[in-house]
Amino acid sequence: MRRPSRRGFLGLAAAGAGAAVTVGAAGWSRLAGASTGRVLASAGPLPKPFGVPLPVPPVARPVRTERGADFYEVEQREGRVEILPGRKTTVWGYDGIFPGPTFAARSGRRTVLRVRNGLAVPTVTHLHGGVTPPESDGYPTDLLLPVRCSPDRFHDGHGGHGGRTSVGYRTYEYPLPQRAATLWYHDHRMDFSAPQVWRGLAGFFLVGDEEEDRLPLPGGDRDIPLMLCDRSFEEDGSFRYPTHGHDHGHDHDHDAFPDGVLGDVQLVNGAPWPVLEVSTVRYRFRLLNASNARRYRLRLEVGGGGRGRFVQIGSDGGLLAAPRPLGAVDMAPGERCDVVVDFAGFPVGSRIVLRNEAAEGGMRDVMRFHVARRARDDSRVPARLAASFETLAPSAAMPVRVFDFRRTNVGEDRRMWTINGRPFDTDSVLASPRLGSVERWRFSSDFHHPVHVHLAQFQVVARGGTPPAAGDAGWKDTVDVRPYEVVEALVRFAGYKGRYMLHCHNLEHEDMAMMANFQVV
Repeated sequence: MRRPSRRGFLGLAAAGAGAAVTVGAAGWSRLAGASTGRVLASAGPLPKPFGVPLPVPPVARPVRTERGADFYEVEQREGRVEILPGRKTTVWGYDGIFPGPTFAARSGRRTVLRVRNGLAVPTVTHLHGGVTPPESDGYPTDLLLPVRCSPDRFHDGHGGHGGRTSVGYRTYEYPLPQRAATLWYHDHRMDFSAPQVWRGLAGFFLVGDEEEDRLPLPGGDRDIPLMLCDRSFEEDGSFRYPTHGHDHGHDHDHDAFPDGVLGDVQLVNGAPWPVLEVSTVRYRFRLLNASNARRYRLRLEVGGGGRGRFVQIGSDGGLLAAPRPLGAVDMAPGERCDVVVDFAGFPVGSRIVLRNEAAEGGMRDVMRFHVARRARDDSRVPARLAASFETLAPSAAMPVRVFDFRRTNVGEDRRMWTINGRPFDTDSVLASPRLGSVERWRFSSDFHHPVHVHLAQFQVVARGGTPPAAGDAGWKDTVDVRPYEVVEALVRFAGYKGRYMLHCHNLEHEDMAMMANFQVV
């Protein structure tokens, strides 16, 4: 049986963890609050907010196209980029940049991605939200070893064997039998997802289709992906992260951050607290929470105490049936939310701040919009978005499965993040749903656990015995399960047979064994 390495052991060193053993549900909920981890302070001075323009990741170009397929090549390698003004940061990036290039794919058209690993460590690439064959899903032990690397160099204690291992290159095939949606790709290596994503291995993957093309939504340079994440930095500008496995030179032990690592610098598309100049027209923003552990409750604030609003048009799995006006957008790690913001009602010169009400101090600021000019708007948000949207309904015939996410005693003085009381084991399967079926899954929790299900998409039907929250709308692949709460979802298993997984998308929890297998049969 595959047991996790020492990163699966959860000590009680973090503040409040010892208290959690004895407090009741209400007390633990208050203790957890809106936060989900511990702040790792940067060693050097922090940049001033709103001092740099918002960058937009470049769009990848295929190296060749054939009938029904586009072929891409990308290299994971180190790059030196300026994140903090005047200092260089070494990132582990797809093509050496952070975020990585944005892939613009089409529903039903095969995308073939050949990845070269030019780093010094194994990697795994997962297309988050993709309906993908199991051999291309990015299972955490399907390692891509570095170029010119002996497979014997990395074994159980350093990432785990037992999967499909490649050396130097790996080809991922994405047939994309799914609706238009905002997806993303990121590293998914066993025990090391958190530090490797922290160092930069993440990017956008956008799927389009004809139904979305026909809508008069904002497009072109007014359709902007926004990757939200937090990071901490050393004085020289390098990323700061707790000591983890092969890492050396840091004075913070990874096991002292069992609830998750929070940074003290807010990044949007890899830039600290950036500024975007806008015109008095509508913009589409594809919001992605790519943080390891940080949660967001986003609001638009205008000088003088005013507030703007969002119009949600899409969630993890694509367009909603109809737009939903929102005063705030809640996002746990891994979730996406497509929104339209209309700047027509703001005078030229207005400054609107995107704030995170789930954060404290300087991390409450995310970015700022400057209304720079007047312009005519040729876009609108129609009353009907996805004509093909299907709403699932529960039935007594549906199989019901329960998945409990919590810290569990697994031995004397050992407490671990588990699902149904078990730490992750590559050989165990907790469920065997049938291909084409819909099941009712219940997720329960003792903490904030964003639950991500590979392959399958679902619709949330209840939260804590009440109707779903505003952020639960549409087709989802990730849902925020809050302390001592039960979330019920109808999960559809379409696409492919094979082994997949569900896990907590707090990346530190994931690395500490909070994952489980299911087998589509």
